[in-house]
Amino acid sequence: MIQQLNGQEIEIRGKKLYVERYGDVDKPAILYLHGGPGEGCHDFSFHQAERLGKHFNLILIDQRGVCRSENIEKDEPFGFQDLISDCETLREYLHIKKWSLIGHSFGGFLALAYVRKHPDSIEKVIFEGPTFDFELTSRSLIRKTAHLLKKYGKHVGYEKGLLLAEGDHTIRELTEEYMKLSDELGENRMEIYRHNHNNPTDYYSFYSKEDWDEFYDRSERHYNLLREEGKIFDSLLNEIQFVKNPMLLLVGKYDACTCEKHFEVFERYAINGEIFIFAESGHTPHYEESEKFKQVVIEYLQS
Repeated sequence: MIQQLNGQEIEIRGKKLYVERYGDVDKPAILYLHGGPGEGCHDFSFHQAERLGKHFNLILIDQRGVCRSENIEKDEPFGFQDLISDCETLREYLHIKKWSLIGHSFGGFLALAYVRKHPDSIEKVIFEGPTFDFELTSRSLIRKTAHLLKKYGKHVGYEKGLLLAEGDHTIRELTEEYMKLSDELGENRMEIYRHNHNNPTDYYSFYSKEDWDEFYDRSERHYNLLREEGKIFDSLLNEIQFVKNPMLLLVGKYDACTCEKHFEVFERYAINGEIFIFAESGHTPHYEESEKFKQVVIEYLQS
C-alpha cells in the first residue's frame, strides 16, 4: 500500500513550500523538480506518483512562490539561488542522507545547478527534456513554432519565426518574441511541446479553473523575478563536464527544448552520462509515454 503524505505545507527557510510525498520513506528517495519556471508539480504527480511511489520515496514540490506554495511578497528578495537552497534545506528537514533528482525542462537546469553545488547530497540525476541554455532552447522552440505556423497556413508568422531564430537578438528578446509568436498558434500551441495527445493531465481532478488561475498568478511573480535577476539566462552547458554523479538524459524524439547542441555537449563531456530517447514523445515523456517512463526510471535508479 502506498503511503501518501499529500499536500503538506512545510516551512523551509521562512517560506511554506507545497510538498507531496509518495511511497515508503525507507526506500531510495527521489526529488522531482518541475519546469517553467513556475509550472508546478501537478502533471508529474498525476501521471507518476502512483507508478513511481510503489518503488521509491518520491517527493514533489511546487518551488518557492509557485502555484500551491506560499506567495512571494512584493519587494521580498528572491533569486535562483533560493531554489537550490530550498532543495538542500528540504533534504535536511526530511532527514534524507542522499536523494536522486528528476528535473524536467527548467527543472533540469535547476537540477544541474543543484548537483554542481551539492554533489554529495545526490545519488543520480535524471534530466527529462531539459534546457541547460535558454538561448539555444529559445531558438530551437522558435524554429519549431515557425514550422507549425506554416503547417496551419500562417506564412507571415513562419517567415518571421525563421528570421527571429537566426537573428542577432538577446535572450530576453528571444523569450519575449517567442511567447508572442507561439500565441499565433492559438489552440494548436501545445503542439510545440506535445507529440502524443492520448494521455492528457486532468488539471481539474482536485482544483477548479479559478484555483489554477490564482495559482498561476502567484507563479508569474516567481517567473518575472527570475527573469529580472537573469541568472537563468546564464548557460550551464559547460558545467556538465564537472559532474561526477551518474546522469541520465531523457528526451522525446519530437522535443525542441533539448536541442542538438545539448545532445552534443552531453554526449561528449558527461563523465558518467547515458541518453535515452522516447520514440513517441515530445517534451513530456512522463505523461506522453508514462509506462515507458516509469520503466526507464526504475531500471536506471535501481541498477
